[in-house]
Amino acid sequence: MNEAPRRRPIEILLVEDNPGDVRLMMEILKEGLTLSHLTVARDGDEALALLNREGIHSQTPRPDLIVLDLNLPKRDGRELLGEIKENASLRRIPVVVLTSSNAVQDLQKAYDLQANCYIIKPVGLERFMSVVQAIDSFWLNVVALPPGE
Repeated sequence: MNEAPRRRPIEILLVEDNPGDVRLMMEILKEGLTLSHLTVARDGDEALALLNREGIHSQTPRPDLIVLDLNLPKRDGRELLGEIKENASLRRIPVVVLTSSNAVQDLQKAYDLQANCYIIKPVGLERFMSVVQAIDSFWLNVVALPPGE
């Protein structure tokens, strides 16, 4: 099967306030299977401004994939997920919830809000690396992502 070559990197928005997790994600994706560009938002308000291309973010490319932590300062990930999926211009962007919360109510709420998948952050560097590599492998290489705007 011949696939058309991708003309641009896959745009990923990582919404994460933990600097260690951000750094690890950057390093792992840099070595990943697919050319990607990672934009980081450290809280839900910044993520919403990026997604809506407000102010200094007016030239920020629309992401092809969002990786979202739930426990964020300011606007939390649950609220942000709800706003993304209620917005007609954002709702098609797949959202991968990557969180330390293993609470059943968080899992159910995320899926009720239309999360595309829910991954509990593993403890330990090797396991975390495996999860990010699986995200790279599946979401960036197997899944057909909706075309960006």
